[in-house]
Amino acid sequence: MTEATRREPGTPCWVSLMVRGLDATEEFYGELFGWEFRPGPPELGPYVRALLDGREVAGIGRLPVDRGLPGAWTAYLASDDADRTAESVRCSGGTVAVGPLDAGDAGRLAICSDPCGAVFGVWQAAAFPGTSVPGVPGAPVWNELLTYESEQVVKFYRTVFGYGTGPSASAGQDRAVLLVEGRPAVSVRGVGAALPRSRGAHWTTWFEVTDPDASARRVEELGGRTLRPPQDGPEGRRAVVADPEGAVFTVVRSTGR
Repeated sequence: MTEATRREPGTPCWVSLMVRGLDATEEFYGELFGWEFRPGPPELGPYVRALLDGREVAGIGRLPVDRGLPGAWTAYLASDDADRTAESVRCSGGTVAVGPLDAGDAGRLAICSDPCGAVFGVWQAAAFPGTSVPGVPGAPVWNELLTYESEQVVKFYRTVFGYGTGPSASAGQDRAVLLVEGRPAVSVRGVGAALPRSRGAHWTTWFEVTDPDASARRVEELGGRTLRPPQDGPEGRRAVVADPEGAVFTVVRSTGR
């Protein structure tokens, strides 16, 4: 990987979805975002990379048939050394569930969870740097961690990835923006009792769209659900939706677009 494609540790670099019905999921996201698909590394089992105008934006894999896990989007954070990052996760109170392991010549990965149970990926890029076109319509634009309260978990991610911390949230909000080289990278939001008991702490992926209202309607037409109708906020106009298998994500027209 060249210096031009290297991402600083902690930078979101990929998102991946594990589902039971791979073909039906490809059809859903293909219709919603205009994605096309091609096979991913065989070491990852039944797995495809989603393409937008020929460039990779996300991955979708099939859950093992004996696993009763719900579908969920997983954010991957960049690392220069997946083994060292995994060890830091363990030493800081988190858990390493998978790996570190090689994904062919693409890179090295680990699947981890923070002390509150939120799952995230670690990606040490080699031939494959990750998402090629972040922030354009149909591609990931932001990742946010929803947890009970932010203070403890922010310390964990700062220790593991070396994040800086952005300006404090306005009064009454428990939200922290984590910085990489002074630029916003991800956010952590404490939602207290509003955290869904069925999911616990979890990362959420936001996908840029040109019209969140139309995208939410299209989700429903394709068999998904709208969980939070489109509304305006500081980040832009967004809606929280779920695909037909229940994987939750956000569609957003970012402020300034």
